[in-house]
Amino acid sequence: MPTDRYRIHPGAAVDLAAHDPDDRALFDGTRDDAEAVIGAQTKRLEALQELLYAENQHKVLIVLQAMDTGGKDGVIRRVFDGVNPQGVKVAGFKKPTPDELAHDYLWRVHPHTPGSGEIAIFNRSHYEDVLVVRVHGLVPADRWQRRFDHINAFEKLLADEGTTILKFFLHISKDEQKARLQARLDDPEKHWKFRVGDLDERRRWDDYMAAYAEAIARTSTRHAPWYVIPGNRKWYRDLVIGRIIVATLEALDMRFPPPEIDPRSVMVE
Repeated sequence: MPTDRYRIHPGAAVDLAAHDPDDRALFDGTRDDAEAVIGAQTKRLEALQELLYAENQHKVLIVLQAMDTGGKDGVIRRVFDGVNPQGVKVAGFKKPTPDELAHDYLWRVHPHTPGSGEIAIFNRSHYEDVLVVRVHGLVPADRWQRRFDHINAFEKLLADEGTTILKFFLHISKDEQKARLQARLDDPEKHWKFRVGDLDERRRWDDYMAAYAEAIARTSTRHAPWYVIPGNRKWYRDLVIGRIIVATLEALDMRFPPPEIDPRSVMVE
């Protein structure tokens, strides 16, 4: 499966209306076929993550951004099913606390970046400060505009220090979001997921699409690429993201560290 179809190349303009959230061009099989492939990818990712942890040389940061109901939690559950939690950590970035607001906006983010041998997953991220902040007018425009340069410099710092960065925008349609919000209302076991505030954010859909388009266009770089992933079909979303992550880890050409002694010289009694 090619992995570049959904990658935004540096300097490219981004029009999210031109990206079909129902696209499934990279897989012509059935959903059942896809589930079999996802299962195989999960096993491969599990092995690669163990190798990453054992080698203890590389760091991997995965950024997930989406509109409400876009599927960030689902990606974490499905794509990373079976990996060793000792080497994978998830950080969620919600409304900043008073202490976080007293510092620069990257202050709360940097401690959650991955160390050697780790995969860190950001469920929302530093991009909230050029998305929510912009849409709600929480700071002047000239202030959030400067943040694109800050973010590029921050991610370049991480990359220069050995972090492999992948950023995924889970692209769903407005109609699909409506169906998912309604499903939360219809299922008593999902009522806890529904927030009235989600409806207010939904009314700002066009503003968010403009904010996402500019953020992706201005911060998709060679060392920290953005992928706009069709998100209406959850199985296809998981298939594509899993494949991109597996291909990226395979390209690191990792090796298990050599043993400290010759195993042939040791006998366990």
